[in-house]
Amino acid sequence: MNYFQPLALFFLAGLCEIGGGYLVWRWLKADQPVWTGLLGVLLLAAYGWVATLQATSFGKTYAVYGGVFIVMSIAWAWYFDGFRPDRFDVIGGVVCFVGIGIILFWPRA
Repeated sequence: MNYFQPLALFFLAGLCEIGGGYLVWRWLKADQPVWTGLLGVLLLAAYGWVATLQATSFGKTYAVYGGVFIVMSIAWAWYFDGFRPDRFDVIGGVVCFVGIGIILFWPRA
């Protein structure tokens, strides 16, 4: 089984969704220019398209992506907003990654 492709697509989807939401947030909350919000909207639309490239069903794709989104959001906040994750944030992220692995890669009978 190829593990890299679905994980890369989930990562790309996360960048599109979180990055797009962040740009819209900056436009509306931090007085950034309108092009910032427009770029954010384009990234959010790209997120919807990237998610369709997954080989799994809609429900399974979004279930796995939920865990990816949680971990990437914590990392984004740490890098861009100066949020310092504590041990419970890290433990929660690890639990999410374990869940992602079980849902996406556990052998089915």
